[in-house]
Order: sequence, then structure tokens, then C-alpha cells
Amino acid sequence: MVFATIRRTITILPVLFILANAHANNLTMKIEIESFGTTSTNQEVSRFTLINSHGYSVSLTDFGATLLEVMVPDHEGQLANVNLCFDTFAPYEAGHPYFGSSVGRFCNRIEEGKFQIDGVDYQVTVNSGKHHLHGGKNNFSYQLWFAETVEEDEFVGVRFSLKSRDGEEGYPGNITAAAFYKWNDQNELIIEYSAETDAPTHVNLTNHSYWNLAGAGFGTAKDHVATIQADQWLDVDEDLIPSGKLNSVEGTPLDFRKPQTFGARIATLEGTKGYDHCYVIRGEAGILRPAARVVDPGSGRTLEIETTQPGMQLYTANHLPGNERSNGYARHDAFCLETQHYPNAPNISSFPSTLLRPGQKLRETTIHRFGIE
Repeated sequence: MVFATIRRTITILPVLFILANAHANNLTMKIEIESFGTTSTNQEVSRFTLINSHGYSVSLTDFGATLLEVMVPDHEGQLANVNLCFDTFAPYEAGHPYFGSSVGRFCNRIEEGKFQIDGVDYQVTVNSGKHHLHGGKNNFSYQLWFAETVEEDEFVGVRFSLKSRDGEEGYPGNITAAAFYKWNDQNELIIEYSAETDAPTHVNLTNHSYWNLAGAGFGTAKDHVATIQADQWLDVDEDLIPSGKLNSVEGTPLDFRKPQTFGARIATLEGTKGYDHCYVIRGEAGILRPAARVVDPGSGRTLEIETTQPGMQLYTANHLPGNERSNGYARHDAFCLETQHYPNAPNISSFPSTLLRPGQKLRETTIHRFGIE
């Protein structure tokens, strides 16, 4: 195993461009690094490109432990980026729709930002109406993570780590979180999240990538065909706060047990302007198992997802504004499949617990496998 710690004082070399026919050049897996900009507090931000031996690549940045580009081929061998992102750093710091971000300390929603641990009441930041969303205002997506590159025979990757202090956004406990991205010759992007704490606290981590398998900027994702391994979804109120009840997908627009396009029934979801629902993934939580499969009929690209997480939020980019804040991407131009614990879990005892105590370690893995049909 080869480790390379990225420090702010090193000279960073320009990244190489990856050609569509790079797999013919007998490449080995490697990592390229370049500068991606500077924060408003003069911290240097880096961009990492993981390249497998076929020449297909994944790009990441240490700001927000964020996934940038995923360059994979279509049925004619043409490469395209299938993940919505920005070309420059500035929009990531200015505020964006969580493009590719590692979201925490708690992704999704907590009702009124309130919960209780061991009889003690806590109030975390309210930043979405009267509720807490995605970890608050200065959440993990807007922080610079420490980066360490890893090269092994089976994969190349970057392990990002972050320390979140006691009281940050109202959460108790100092925690150390890690996001380990791996890219291999099977065109598998593996994301491993972990966390430890010195006091009881709630942690729920996810990656918030927006996918369009036709290629980012190639129009709507409503014609993508999806299969989701779930028989139930979380009942929610008008603010998308779970009630604790689990609803059957049977006879509803949320039934993707058999392949369906995202667009076939999306117009019936007027309240949310599309899909924004958390599914109960079939099988035992904590065990890696299939969660979803999506196909773009035009390009032939496929995405298969496996996860250890109990749930997965399907979001069809219902609120992308189509302006500079979203790099021109508009409503339904992509879909998110955010593997996670259930929203509002700190307040619903019947849900799988998100409470992390000292001596415990959170570990969750999600595999994104790209292919061609």
C-alpha cells in the first residue's frame, strides 16, 4: 500500500487530460493532483483525479469531500461525465445544491432541529423552514477535509477526514469523520463513511451526487429506467418529516420494484414537484446488498448501487433553478440516490438508531457500479 499525505505547502502539478481511447495505451491505475482554488480564508483546495487502467476516471475535491466528475463510456465507447458538478471552485463555497457533497453531521431532516439524548435536550441549527437539514448552515459540505491518497493493486483512492467540534451547529461531542473514495478496474466507485465520537451524538452521513447517465448537461433524466429494491417508503408530512409509519409502495407512483422511467408518474407528485422520498431498502441493514439499478436507454450506461445503509432517498432534482447557482442544470435534469439512515431518526425510536456513543465506530459502505447495457 502506498500512502501520500496532501499538505497545503506542497507544489501541485497540473492534472493530465484523459482521452477517450486511453484504455488502448496499457495504462496502470494512478492518481493525478492539481490545484482547484483557494477558500475565502486562503486555504488551498485540491482536485484529485483517480484513473483506472482503462483510462476511465473519477475526480474529487477536499472541499466538502466532494465528488466532481465521473467519466465513463457509453455503448459506443464515448466518455462523458455523468455527475453534475461545477468546473471551478468558487460556486462550491458560495452555496450550491450539494453537488457531490459528503453531507453531515446529519443528512436529511430533523424535525424542528430538536432531539434528546440520555434525558438532555439539544437544539441544532434550523435552516430549512422550521427544521434542520443536511447538518445545518456550516455543514460538512462547506468544510475543507484533510486528504490522503491511497494506491493499491486493486484500487486507487482518497481518504478524506474531518474533525467536527463539540457544539458545532448545536451537536454534542467531538467527532472524527472519514470519507474514503475508491475507484477500480471494474468501474466501481466505492464510498466508505466512518465516524467516532467522544460523547453521545447523532451521525448520519451520505453522498449527495446528482446523476445523469446520458451525460451531465444532456437534458432530462426522466427517461432513465430505474429499479429500486424496496417494498416500503417512509410516510412524511407536508414538510417531508417522517411520521414513523412505513407505507407500502404497492399501487403508488413510488413502486419501482419493476423497471419504470422516472418520468412515467412524476407529474402525479405535485406536492414535491417530483420524487423526494426515502425508501426502506430490502434486506438486513449493515449488510452490503442491492439497492437500485438505473439505465439510460440512449447511451446504454447503467448504474448499480449496493449499500449497507438501511435507507435511500430518491430525489429527482426538483428544485434545481437552471441558473448559475446550479451551473445551468434545471429541474429533473438529474436524479439522486442518497443511501442513508432514515430522516428524523433521532426522534423516532422505531427507526434504526443514528446515535453514536464513545467506543463505537460508525461504518457504512456504498458501491456505485457503472456499466453498459
